[in-house]
Amino acid sequence: MFDLRPVGYVIGLLVAMLGATMLLPMMLDLIDGTGHWSAFFVSAVITVLSGGLVSLSCHNGRGQGLSLQQTFLLTTGVWLALPFFAAMPFMMGVTEARFVDAFFEAMSGLTTTGSTVLSGLDVMPRGMLLWRGLLQWLGGIGIIVVAMVFLPELRVGGMQIFKSEGFDTMGKILPRATEISSRISVIYVALTMACALSYVIAGLTPFDALVHSMTTVATGGFANYDASFGAFPPGSEYVAVLFMILAALPFVRFVQLTAGTAKPLLKDSQIRVFLMTALVIVAMLAGWQFLANGVRSEEGMRKVVFNSVSILTGTGYASADYMLWGGFPVAVLFFTGLIGGCAGSTACSIKVFRYQLLFASIKAQLHKIQHPSGVFAARYQGRKIDDDVLSSVMSFFVFFTVTLGALAVLLGMTGLDFVTALSGAAAAIANIGPGLGDTIGPSGNFASLNDAAKWLLTIGMLIGRLELLAVYVLFTVQFWRA
Repeated sequence: MFDLRPVGYVIGLLVAMLGATMLLPMMLDLIDGTGHWSAFFVSAVITVLSGGLVSLSCHNGRGQGLSLQQTFLLTTGVWLALPFFAAMPFMMGVTEARFVDAFFEAMSGLTTTGSTVLSGLDVMPRGMLLWRGLLQWLGGIGIIVVAMVFLPELRVGGMQIFKSEGFDTMGKILPRATEISSRISVIYVALTMACALSYVIAGLTPFDALVHSMTTVATGGFANYDASFGAFPPGSEYVAVLFMILAALPFVRFVQLTAGTAKPLLKDSQIRVFLMTALVIVAMLAGWQFLANGVRSEEGMRKVVFNSVSILTGTGYASADYMLWGGFPVAVLFFTGLIGGCAGSTACSIKVFRYQLLFASIKAQLHKIQHPSGVFAARYQGRKIDDDVLSSVMSFFVFFTVTLGALAVLLGMTGLDFVTALSGAAAAIANIGPGLGDTIGPSGNFASLNDAAKWLLTIGMLIGRLELLAVYVLFTVQFWRA
């Protein structure tokens, strides 16, 4: 049995830090005089003490490096422990949620999925709305660090191709995580502040601008109103589109840009493909709305752009019920959610670079079939792709497809109809947020689902956010024998 102290130390420390952030919504509730501050205070005390005690008990193991097994455990353990404590304000506060609902909401927040079981957001105390925004904001920066530090080290889903991307001089995993997170935090905070200011200029109140800037930059999608962005002035949608796209780009490129070099940003093929994909999807849906539904107004085109980018980046905001647009747009949006943004961003789903690697491999194979005696290698950004990277990517696609199908079948066994089960599985694994249909579509939420379905979707959010294989490896005998 390997040493769990380094894992316990980091998890305990992060839990304690989460508890400290609960004081922010507590103070807001105190200022507003709503009387709900005590839920955050009690939750903060329990969380800080629990995390602090675990961290102190494992303190003598903090100087050790992390082995591969410990890194896998840490990656999954953090995303299990944090939602457990983050759920407490939902149970003790004004929502009085049951544990299954509170854990679902907390997991959805920290994985930046954006699916919700809460309604009546329009009249909810600001402290609770701030807490939902904070969860997604913290989850957003957390997943960037995981994607840039841990997943490349763990060789998950082809992420090892970015192992030395922009940070090749750093040392062991934990020092490297500290260094990267400090650099990324500056960019992350700056983007959030710029987004909040832009929302204020667009007509949002300072509080709505703050919360929605956090959930926009995190590509999370939690909103302060049941109508999501349908409650805001038109200009806010353009602001959201800009910052959703920025948040879906590799944050390492922003770090390099601030260091004075724009060349990596301009030459990144992943960014070009992502932007081109967004443009093609918007053009297809705009053309459909124009030709099939006779939509020719600025408002109609704006709704197309906003909701397309929202689904592509996995943010999950909605400003219109796109279920009413017709069968073709709904099908396009379903598959759009399975694309996602760039690696090393807050965006979710499969990610653009994996499709690039997949198509590069297919292209090489087709050339080899046409010219059997020739030597053809799959390439990514001019570099030959190693066989282990291609193998990881292919494994990821297989596991993603199998997991999506299995989760959809299990959801169907709980009594959900086909559309709700399939789109719910996709929304959870790809961390998109809303599904399709009347129940969990853009005009509904997940509150009416049975408990079994909610637990399955919660597990799906965790597995999807951690790129599937980082979780599945924990269930192999070889992992625990190593």
